[in-house]
Amino acid sequence: MHVLQTDRLTLRRFTLDDAEFIFRLVNDPSWLQFIGDKNVRNLDDARRYLREGPLDSYERYGFGMFRVEERETGTPAGMCGLMKRETLPDADVGYAFLPEFRGKGYAFEAAVAMLDHGRRVFGLKRILAIVSPGNANSIRVLEKAGMKFERSAEFRPGDPVKIFAREWT
Repeated sequence: MHVLQTDRLTLRRFTLDDAEFIFRLVNDPSWLQFIGDKNVRNLDDARRYLREGPLDSYERYGFGMFRVEERETGTPAGMCGLMKRETLPDADVGYAFLPEFRGKGYAFEAAVAMLDHGRRVFGLKRILAIVSPGNANSIRVLEKAGMKFERSAEFRPGDPVKIFAREWT
């Protein structure tokens, strides 16, 4: 199910058929460094990740993380979406891309589309983003997308994050 299209990208809901792509994405060294190990060691783990993550979020909130594809080719490039975490007061935007799709502006394009989608479709007045302090590329994407640094936090001891926010009136 297509959720959004931009000039170069299509965002659609994940299905269990995306397990191979998820396996590759969540085991990418940058994912492990900046997002963390999701204990996805095989395709069964990838299907579990999809069931307990994006698919569950669609059922609960109507949104979640979406597969990002190149519009012309349908090639999976990454993920982008909105999440609702118990540890945060508002939904947050997140994204991750495979190495060969970084540096092309896809994260910015997908994040801006998702922020607008959250505001228009779900009526969200405020959307957050959490990012590792050392992830300079992601911080630049958030700032370019109009998000402002709000505060630093630690959700897990020894694992600091920066929280960004964007609000609409």
